[in-house]
Amino acid sequence: MFIEQPPWFYRIFFPGSIWRINKTEKSVYLTFDDGPIPEITPWVLDLLDKYNIKATFFCVGDNVRKYPEVYQMIKDRGHLVGNHTFHHKQGIRTYTRRYIDDVELANQQIDSKFFRPPHGHIRPMQFFSLRKRYKIIMWDVVTRDYSWRMTADKVFNVVKKYTRKGSVIVFHDSIKAGNRMKESLPRSIEWLLSQGYTFRLIEL
Repeated sequence: MFIEQPPWFYRIFFPGSIWRINKTEKSVYLTFDDGPIPEITPWVLDLLDKYNIKATFFCVGDNVRKYPEVYQMIKDRGHLVGNHTFHHKQGIRTYTRRYIDDVELANQQIDSKFFRPPHGHIRPMQFFSLRKRYKIIMWDVVTRDYSWRMTADKVFNVVKKYTRKGSVIVFHDSIKAGNRMKESLPRSIEWLLSQGYTFRLIEL
């Protein structure tokens, strides 16, 4: 549970971050990390179009550099974008100055006020420095679709077990998530709709 839905005592280390939105309304906020890539992201966009859902894509700057046309597809279809560093760096494994520079390098490609640290791992000094410029978006439910230990059924069950009013939910438009995401995401959307959830965009 600590991974799938971080507890309150973990969240207090990151004051001002967004983990959950509007706890009184039966809505969820769908997000995707690690793209954009041509093998996965266009498929996700087509699926979201099918259900008329808008989402937020936290993009890796180097992927945006390599696949600008896929990145533009995200924006053209009315979705939001966020910064996920340029090289998908983990803050706790990176010197602060180097980490901040990597975020700013990504910002040259992405130009967004939203930031999400890869893996949620970030040092306090990095966090408080970035908080001055970005709205830091964490999550209330991470599906773990990226893990080889997971199956599509397990990913789907994470959504069913942990989603609640106002949940910010994380999937990944990445090769690593691959078929697990492609199988579990449609099922998750169908289930959430059947439970009366609406899908909303994160706002500043």
